[in-house]
Amino acid sequence: MTSTALNKIDISKRKKVAVYYHAFMGGGAEAVALWMLEALKEKYDLTLFTIADVNFDKLNSMYGTNLSTDWVKINCLASGFWRPLSNFLIANSKVLRKLFIHILIRHFKSQQSNYDLPVSAYNAMDLGSIGIQYIHWVKVVEGNAFYHKVSNFSEERVRSNISVANSQMVADAAKNVYGTDSTVVYPPVVIDLPDTPWEQKENAFICSGRLTKAKQPHKVIEILSRVREKGFDIKLHMTGGGGGAAAWQYKQRIQQLVEANSHWITLYENLAYKDYINVLAKCKYGIHFKQEPFGISIAEMLKAGALPFVRSGGGQVEIVGKNNQDLFFDNESEAVEKIVAFLSDSTKQNNMIAALDERKKLFSTERFMADFNKVVDKYFENYS
Repeated sequence: MTSTALNKIDISKRKKVAVYYHAFMGGGAEAVALWMLEALKEKYDLTLFTIADVNFDKLNSMYGTNLSTDWVKINCLASGFWRPLSNFLIANSKVLRKLFIHILIRHFKSQQSNYDLPVSAYNAMDLGSIGIQYIHWVKVVEGNAFYHKVSNFSEERVRSNISVANSQMVADAAKNVYGTDSTVVYPPVVIDLPDTPWEQKENAFICSGRLTKAKQPHKVIEILSRVREKGFDIKLHMTGGGGGAAAWQYKQRIQQLVEANSHWITLYENLAYKDYINVLAKCKYGIHFKQEPFGISIAEMLKAGALPFVRSGGGQVEIVGKNNQDLFFDNESEAVEKIVAFLSDSTKQNNMIAALDERKKLFSTERFMADFNKVVDKYFENYS
């Protein structure tokens, strides 16, 4: 008898886990949700609750998981024709996105008597009973009284959950907002990189993430323009997509800046993951202006061997390591100063490469799965 057949027989004896993740439309949070399922799939009977039906083959190719409906049942609000329509509405309307989120919460809670453990892979929320919530940032789901009425949302139940945070910064914020302690489990970073020696990489920076005002990629262009004015022939590779129709004006601004500086800036929009990895692998440096709760793209830079220049506050400090102060900046002028110092000193570059190498294993898929399984095991020890 095959292992697959054995798994199908054993599944009836497994504890049932319901996992909430509202929409798979890109970003580090969905990587966490998928690897959460990957971590639990061989031990538990899993059901994913989501707004629109998912294509596991596509998601597996993007994030390196090996999921299918053999392992994970799908309970969705929209399938077939309604799937692209619901995704469009979620991407382009904050009001409808929040409404869909709370309709799904209501549905999720109505099904909890069928499961042994409810899990939110999308921040702190009312799960209907005590469960596990993975917090990327605080006060993301809650909304106002109207949405609370839609989902019969209870902030008291949010505070009763077992909390997991993606960084110590977020754990501290969750303690302040919800009054609960959190276990820090760093998100997994999934990249299969070509082995490119440092001396063969381009004298280039990568800036990855959504082309939205919140991410402030225009600040990156301004900083590196000032570095170039000091005589350094660097290039910038920008990767990412837009933030929906609502962000078109800012995206147009970025495209105009890129066109005006096309001799040193290249913009790659909505790259396939393997193509993004190829761009990442050839860059010696990375840069990210926004202060993040964690910053998955920064962790990808680290694992790719790029030296990431980041803000001196936020979850990205935990990625780079608080001792590596030469990579942190508070403002644009300090960023220019520190980048110029690195570009001028190969010894400083080599020392930092060695210092960052040890940090790569903090963000492995193996570590994430082991740490999250410990949280689930502890839940069943206390609540079964």
